[in-house]
Amino acid sequence: SMVGQPVEVSALLFEAVRFSLEVAAISGGTFDPTIGAAQARRGFNRNYATGERVAAPAEATSGSYRDLVLNGAQRTIELRKPLVIDLGAAVKGMAIDLAAKELAGLESFSIDAGGDLHVQGRNAEDEPWRIGIEHPRHAGLIATLAIEKGAVCTSGDYERPVEGGQGEHHLLDPHSGRSPRDVISCTVLAPTAMAADALSTAAFVAGPEAGLRLLEAQGVGGLLVDSHLVTHMTPGFERWLA
Repeated sequence: SMVGQPVEVSALLFEAVRFSLEVAAISGGTFDPTIGAAQARRGFNRNYATGERVAAPAEATSGSYRDLVLNGAQRTIELRKPLVIDLGAAVKGMAIDLAAKELAGLESFSIDAGGDLHVQGRNAEDEPWRIGIEHPRHAGLIATLAIEKGAVCTSGDYERPVEGGQGEHHLLDPHSGRSPRDVISCTVLAPTAMAADALSTAAFVAGPEAGLRLLEAQGVGGLLVDSHLVTHMTPGFERWLA
């Protein structure tokens, strides 16, 4: 019933969708917030708060981010097709950034929200914050970063596998409808958690070469691990390695 009708939304929701569409555009759709129905059909349909499963409407078709129309002046969102919008890669980062904004007056702080981090200043030993990047295949770390300001987010194929899903996981290539295979972990260091979170997803799906190009074009740091366990880094990323 809402298709073709502009719907006024909250400033927070509008910003999350606007940001998601921006990342979709710069990534050529390797990041796409309209994959909600596809994700629900793959089993990612559980309400975190209540545990209940949410069914995607049967009529929710395969669309793309181009089927969302935003009007900034009116703060409205219009769907051109029945779609389920998935803001998972944007709103977690947004929440972290809002928390960081509240703490901005402090000289030093660190926010850790399930592996997505936002840090400023120095740790209790008066050294840069040390952030370990999990090895995607073994126990332990594949790298450690030392940073004094910024957000670090990792997207990994090991985080949320599809139940009985032959290597399928929660990251989806919107173009193929399947999980990407060429990258198994992608860590992004950016000024905001919102950017780090969404761009790590986009670069993961894009693959090692295109992913690094995307991160470099956006001026953020990245470390990708490919399916052969080879590490790829954006130029100059070594300076963050502890």
